[in-house]
Amino acid sequence: MERFLVTGALGCIGAWTVRTLVGDGAHVTALDLGGDAHRLRNILSAAELANVRFEVGDITDLALLERVLDTNGITNIIHLAALQVPFCRADPPRGALVNVVGTVNVFEAARRRAGRLAPVVYTSSIAVFSAGDADPVSGRLTATAVPHPANHYGVYKRANEENARIYWQDEGLSSIGLRPMTVYGVGRDQGMTSGPTKAIVSAVLDRPYQVPFAGPTLYQYAGDVARTLIAASRSSLQGAHVFNLPGVVADGRTLLAAIEAAVPGAADLIGFDPVDLPFPSEIDHDGIEAIDPPAVTPLSDGIAATVGLYRALARDGRLVPADHGLEAVATAR
Repeated sequence: MERFLVTGALGCIGAWTVRTLVGDGAHVTALDLGGDAHRLRNILSAAELANVRFEVGDITDLALLERVLDTNGITNIIHLAALQVPFCRADPPRGALVNVVGTVNVFEAARRRAGRLAPVVYTSSIAVFSAGDADPVSGRLTATAVPHPANHYGVYKRANEENARIYWQDEGLSSIGLRPMTVYGVGRDQGMTSGPTKAIVSAVLDRPYQVPFAGPTLYQYAGDVARTLIAASRSSLQGAHVFNLPGVVADGRTLLAAIEAAVPGAADLIGFDPVDLPFPSEIDHDGIEAIDPPAVTPLSDGIAATVGLYRALARDGRLVPADHGLEAVATAR
């Protein structure tokens, strides 16, 4: 019987992964240092949440992590706990401790339980690359591109990929790392690429919002990311693999048109700063078919689903702006 551990379960991707696993009827243990489960409450019912076992703890504590694995009889680890770009920039030592040492702890705990666990699945990031890593002629980031991270966060994620490689080389520990780009959906309220999701909730709340970039990027619906992580965990791949996630390339104009289609009048509320993200937007995802990922949700469908969830929260009086990275406002539409 599968028994999943999701670290960083109170974050956006963590919440969607828990939601998807609960929907599958899987046994789920959620590990997080925080105590605010609002992202989970926003996308799971009380009855669904009752099926989740919660553990409070820090992944920098290896002994605690091992206790959680053994006490809950874990067979599958999906490791998502991390500090995002702004927090790593503000406190690089803490960022390294959580993002690198914490991930090494996950690998080490899995190594000590060799033969009992599925491949360790973790999130890396397209932030291991910079815009200059794309092919100079096509502008496309190929699967063989050499990473040159442009910030601490990217360096930490690159270190995790290399540590995964060494754990396979020296210990035979299999792992699968996935590199998201611009993830959107309910719960995506932090980080440098959270602007598009904040624009969606702002449109529902009938308030203006300025997305901090307008250039093209690769959009990935949070539900797709969760399903891909779970597919990776259920695969039988051996080795240390890292895959770029597929998605939909769109610029600010296309994003706004999709929001306007779901929330008429949004075009009068949402603006964009005339800048690009410091990452390639055309990204190969060669090799990921080995884990049988789900089909990519079209951008218009993902935004419509997100709007639907926000409107349901509004009808229940539970669309709290602060829970979505916004200041308090009075109305919703």
